[in-house]
Amino acid sequence: MPALKAGLAAPKFKLPDLKGGQFSLEDALQHGPVVLAFFKISCPVCQFTFPYLERLHQVLKGQKTPLVVGISQNNQQHTEGFLREFGITFPTLLDDPKGYPVSNAYGITNVPTLFYVGQDGMIEVSSVGWSRNDLSKIAQLTVQSAKIANIAVFRPGEQVPEFKAG
Repeated sequence: MPALKAGLAAPKFKLPDLKGGQFSLEDALQHGPVVLAFFKISCPVCQFTFPYLERLHQVLKGQKTPLVVGISQNNQQHTEGFLREFGITFPTLLDDPKGYPVSNAYGITNVPTLFYVGQDGMIEVSSVGWSRNDLSKIAQLTVQSAKIANIAVFRPGEQVPEFKAG
């Protein structure tokens, strides 16, 4: 099954975060939209993508919503190393490596896979691999939701490819 498409309801889930707490998508959506970013630490396209997601997160610091959340398919130790190496500070969750129940519920076959889930629980953007256009759309929806100025996810002069397969 390929990744869930835009227009479908996002499966509800609870997963542990790296700080020993629990994250519930249902609870998070009560405050606003959520960007879900599924990844594996060994994935070069994830390594490329996550710093751009961190830029989005940095603009949103202090805002309750939208929330950027990583969902790792690795163990805690390896995930923490990845986050340190790439300077990622947004909340990150651990999908159970014994079956990856949340990844499977979302139809993850390749990483990174990103979803912008609206406050109503519907997937508004579904993106597999790196897509400059999809990340721009996520940034635009984020700006609208948070009622903030435009987000500069891409910096002037940066050579940013249109697409990289996950």
